[in-house]
Amino acid sequence: MLPGILAKIVATKRNELELLRARTDEVESAISTARPPRDFRGALVGGGHVSLIAECKRRSPGAGAIREGLDPVQLTRGYEAAGATALSVLTDGQYFGGSLADLSRVSSSVTIPVLRKDFTLGTLQIMEARGAGADAVLLIARILDDERLSRLHTATTALGMSALVEVHDERELDRAISIGADLIGINNRDLSTFTTDLETTIDLLDQLPVDVAVVSESGIGSVDDVERLGQAGVDAILVGETLLRADDPAVAAASFSGLTQAPR
Repeated sequence: MLPGILAKIVATKRNELELLRARTDEVESAISTARPPRDFRGALVGGGHVSLIAECKRRSPGAGAIREGLDPVQLTRGYEAAGATALSVLTDGQYFGGSLADLSRVSSSVTIPVLRKDFTLGTLQIMEARGAGADAVLLIARILDDERLSRLHTATTALGMSALVEVHDERELDRAISIGADLIGINNRDLSTFTTDLETTIDLLDQLPVDVAVVSESGIGSVDDVERLGQAGVDAILVGETLLRADDPAVAAASFSGLTQAPR
């Protein structure tokens, strides 16, 4: 059973997916004209440094308003210039203030790969992401059963995109590994309580195969945090709120970029 706000979000996504079915032809047509996908996973690995996935979002259920008036293109171009390796764009409207239009505008304005960050439940949403220019999608193990997680992972890679499979505990990690996920995000935030702890990433790292790329998500608030994760062998970090609350998000992104990664 999903906790409070997460259950509400998933219910909203189910409704959105049903509405999307009426636009299947439009979704399929958009894929045929979309630019080829960029290598999201490949952008995160190698080079001996922790890659930064810098996020674009206006608000969240846990944090409230973060940067409501942001310009997605200006923001993400600044991130790219500051050394971000990839971008994450929230496309949920009701809870995070994002849109698919944000994703499309960002994708056509930068040269680095872009993740569609949303609560994906169906193949049509993955197709919609590709048509809007996404190079990767987020698959949250917590909200998907084994069959659907595997099916959506396959659908994502079949379209040439990367699937960032998000886990929070050992059981979810085992599920991600069992479907052959080669890009796993460890969410330091417990979606039941919204508490964050970087030890979540540290504790799970030893259980990951060395050929799986690892992204640490949530609760990363300082350069010290990034250095700690880098020394543990994390390939990449996904940072949103810390950058967005800074006076200049691009300057904050620059301080989080290019920090040393130790071998795992």
